[in-house]
Amino acid sequence: MKFKSLLFLSFWILFLAISCDKDDITFDAPSQELRFSRDTVFCDTVYHQVRSETYVVKVFNNEDKDVMIPRINLEKGAASLYKINVDGKTGHDFQNVPLRKKDSLYIFVEIAPQATGPEAIAEDRVLFTTGAGQQHVTLFSVVQDAEFFIKTPTNPNVITTDATWSSNKAKIIYGDLTVNTGVHLNIQPGTKVYFHKNSGMKVSAGATLDINGTATDQVIIRGDRNDTYYDTIPRNWNSIKMEASSVLNMNHTRLFGGTRGLDMKQTTATIKNSFIHTFQEYGIYAVASTVKAENLVMNNCGESCIGIFYGGNYTFTHATIANYSATMNDRSRMGIFATNEWTNDNGQIVYNALQNLSILNSIVYSDRESSVHLEQVGTSQFNYLIQNSLIKYSDLSGAGFMFENNPTNSIIQSIKNQDPRFMNYFTAKMNLRVKADSPAKNKGDVTVANTVPTDIVGVSRTTSPTLGAYQ
Repeated sequence: MKFKSLLFLSFWILFLAISCDKDDITFDAPSQELRFSRDTVFCDTVYHQVRSETYVVKVFNNEDKDVMIPRINLEKGAASLYKINVDGKTGHDFQNVPLRKKDSLYIFVEIAPQATGPEAIAEDRVLFTTGAGQQHVTLFSVVQDAEFFIKTPTNPNVITTDATWSSNKAKIIYGDLTVNTGVHLNIQPGTKVYFHKNSGMKVSAGATLDINGTATDQVIIRGDRNDTYYDTIPRNWNSIKMEASSVLNMNHTRLFGGTRGLDMKQTTATIKNSFIHTFQEYGIYAVASTVKAENLVMNNCGESCIGIFYGGNYTFTHATIANYSATMNDRSRMGIFATNEWTNDNGQIVYNALQNLSILNSIVYSDRESSVHLEQVGTSQFNYLIQNSLIKYSDLSGAGFMFENNPTNSIIQSIKNQDPRFMNYFTAKMNLRVKADSPAKNKGDVTVANTVPTDIVGVSRTTSPTLGAYQ
């Protein structure tokens, strides 16, 4: 019994000691500035009434004492479009927030705004008022009004009649969106089309997709995560799948960030003044299609910027096809891959004539051994012409060109394996213009250049044309 009494007394003394220690904690006014994990929170672009991702700011107390922060508040108060959570509590104004020495607290930030127009800026500041002065963290986001296309078990997400998309609202696509057979979808200048993860578009047989950007008002097609981190990584969405006998007309468009860009089967496509980059597999995947492209810029595609299968008819004039990547170094990363072979949907290997592949006044280059890989299998027709172009390839007997039947083809007035000297070939700050001392300067054929008399930014190239999309 005596032992139990002593044990009880010991626990009681320990409890009192802890209680007294807790009561003795004092929080002083900060005498130094607080430190933050970031001074600006750039929120992902958000859409009308859609809550953003949650962003985190850590606040550090570097002092060797416990401090009491007198006030943490949103500068715009209750009228702010932002909401913050400070140390587990939600609101817009917090008084006397304790912060232990050498410790930190979390502030969570999100926004769910009302859009007042096609695009606006939402900005506010989180203010920290202490004895050491006032500090702040800036909150910044772009807000867009949006129209949603959401596939559900009861909504197949199909456009059944001719439609025009204007720039007054961003288009957000969840799941696959189908343009029905024979339907014409017209996308006007400045329109922004965003695909959610694992989403895409299918343009059915006989349907037409017109993407009509201008030099000053591009059409943007990308994933729906607009944080700049996602500008340089692929697989944020699937592809635009063009079915047999569909038609694509694309001008002044920037298409990027998916698994495949244009996934075409027996499609007729005209592509002008456009950027296609950052796809896990192919920027253009074409099966027995007819493609005419001019002033086309491509980069950063895992398998190849352009993949041509089962033949077809292709002309690339004043194209800049680079393939450099900081994220897909383990992949093939070719510029152009072309073959007359294809494995169809039934698993059968089939062959079809490559009637024409013309690469004119263009650049096809990367950090791989060969950027052009042409592979003829069997006896099907396989015709190509590379004229006044700068290309990287191994010898005709090597990996760059493989033929079983040695067709008559031509490489005319072209430059082999000389660095084009791009301004910046990585996609974070991509600038595929060539420097003044580039071997591509003024090496184009004038007759070819006159068929595309201005470059991708509207500069004349009718005299001394430079290879690629930029004069």
